[in-house]
Amino acid sequence: MPRNKKEKICRCLEGEICYSSVDKKGTEGEINIIELAEFEAMRLCDLEGKSQIEAGVIMNISRGTVQRLLEIGRKKIIDSLLNCKCIKVKKL
Repeated sequence: MPRNKKEKICRCLEGEICYSSVDKKGTEGEINIIELAEFEAMRLCDLEGKSQIEAGVIMNISRGTVQRLLEIGRKKIIDSLLNCKCIKVKKL
């Protein structure tokens, strides 16, 4: 029987945030959706310089989950930048 998912503590996001390339080479429908938890983990670790352990405590999740969120979120951002895809941050 799988464990219950822990609630991740993230900043409040009104609606959604979208970013797109200036060139707009991407075709309609090429969007990478970044979950709010992925965005929050990247904000805490990459922008504020917190360790994965500190980010985990703030978000009420394990360090391993923070590491997974960082890996997935960064991969989506790099894919968007290299392939001219839009980035949408939203609460799922």
